[in-house]
Amino acid sequence: MDTGQNDQIALQSKFRGCLLGLATGDALGAPFEGAWLSDTGQVWDSATESSSLHYTDDTHMAIGIAESLIACGSFDGHHMADIFIKNFDRESWRGYGAGPPRIFQKIKAGSSWDEAAADIYPGGSYGNGSAMRVAPIGLFYHNDYNRLASAARGQSIITHTHPWGQEGAVLQALAVALAVNNESPLSPERILVRLQEQAADDLYRRKLKDAENLLETANTAEIVSVLGNGIEAFNAVPTAICCALRHPDSYADAVVEAVSLGGDADTIACMAGAIAGAGLGFEAIPEEWLAKLENRNYLDSLAVQLWEAAR
Repeated sequence: MDTGQNDQIALQSKFRGCLLGLATGDALGAPFEGAWLSDTGQVWDSATESSSLHYTDDTHMAIGIAESLIACGSFDGHHMADIFIKNFDRESWRGYGAGPPRIFQKIKAGSSWDEAAADIYPGGSYGNGSAMRVAPIGLFYHNDYNRLASAARGQSIITHTHPWGQEGAVLQALAVALAVNNESPLSPERILVRLQEQAADDLYRRKLKDAENLLETANTAEIVSVLGNGIEAFNAVPTAICCALRHPDSYADAVVEAVSLGGDADTIACMAGAIAGAGLGFEAIPEEWLAKLENRNYLDSLAVQLWEAAR
């Protein structure tokens, strides 16, 4: 087998690791959503004792992005919004917040996909909802930053029009792309410097610098106090990136730490899992977790299809 074939096999593993990694992190974090800081042992016990792992709207919307990219071969906002709506109508019980259903209803009533959210929420949302789902764009455009940023903002506009919400999505997508392009293990300082260089907002630049300073801390409570663990994109995204990069050679440790921080645990672990999985490949995810993950085979198939579409 030549070097090119080996590279493609490794790249496919990273695509699979990202989608399976985000879903696993999401599912592991779901029971801890809204919790206070937990001991990592509690998270490990929960993962071991759970008979099955069920993901939330975070993964459900990421699936929609992947499905749309595969179907269209590039970002198409109208098509992606339509996929979001169809998936929501089939599985509305995934834990969606109040916003998306209202936006989807407005689009179904005739509003444009890129105007409905602004009509409902003047000023826009800066929650983490468009960052939690964006990983497939980071995979698909991992070699083209300009198209990555444009698509990340485009998919964000469907539900999140505030610049902070959109910037969080761009940086999360870029973190995934940098992880894909990085040889295993991950290079924390190099990735954080690149993210700081690309950040368009001082708030995110400061947070990413803080994340860099927290790479070696043994006190996880400090991560929460400095970066935050809430639903705001400017809190959740830097925290997820920090968790992934604090454990550059261990998917499991990155995700368990993200869950242990509490707060919006499922989303933070989903995003950390996307980055860690993209960097380390699907082989890094414990098989005993994957064996319990719902729709594992579909997620795996979707990742392979996305890899093929991106070639």
